[in-house]
Amino acid sequence: MNKKYKCNEDEKEMLKGEKKFEYDFRRTDPWRVMRIQGEFVEGFDTLAEAGPCISFFGSARTQPKDKYYKAAEKTAALMVKKGFGVITGGGPGIMEAANKGAFEAGGLSIGCNIDLPLEQNPNPYQNVSLEFRYFFVRKMMFVKYSIGYVIFPGGFGTLDELFEALTLAQTGKIEHFPIALYGSEYWNDLYQWLDECLLEKYCTISPEDKNLYKIVDQPQEAVDYITRIIERDGLI
Repeated sequence: MNKKYKCNEDEKEMLKGEKKFEYDFRRTDPWRVMRIQGEFVEGFDTLAEAGPCISFFGSARTQPKDKYYKAAEKTAALMVKKGFGVITGGGPGIMEAANKGAFEAGGLSIGCNIDLPLEQNPNPYQNVSLEFRYFFVRKMMFVKYSIGYVIFPGGFGTLDELFEALTLAQTGKIEHFPIALYGSEYWNDLYQWLDECLLEKYCTISPEDKNLYKIVDQPQEAVDYITRIIERDGLI
């Protein structure tokens, strides 16, 4: 066979003759719906009495010696002293730092872990731990049981969490809760792009949408901002 036109394995499988079909209910959509329902029930049941929490997001690749790891750890500890629990994705990096800060400060430290091929080994600093298969179920837990976000430098997943929260707040699907973007050197370029491109050039957001988030550079600044908005809006 000409190597240029060599079929891949999926193509080979599709072109094979018919086989005896072995029905497996566990591979059907109804089964998946039941499994999704089970994840929702477990999450709601476990977190129903968690109290007011702050979710922390950021890169799973951030190392313990990194300044942002240390800042996340301190910020979480300060949040606990203010009476908040802390929720993270339960993995390494910024998630571990925030869980560690909350755990060692004697507060509620929740990890919503997810099954991924890389970078998602559960960290040991959780006194409540949940496992999820589906991103959208896990994301529901962050939104439903948090009254504020602190978002550290991260990758696609971190940005996904940020823009989903901004969209939900902008459209009134959730009560406006404060979003602190930690680290001006990381966030300033994005902030400028949102301002110059979305707001001024294309008019795809409104001026008041800029009030949905704030860039901070110190743990206490993050705590003060989150606390001030929560108290002002009567979120607790």
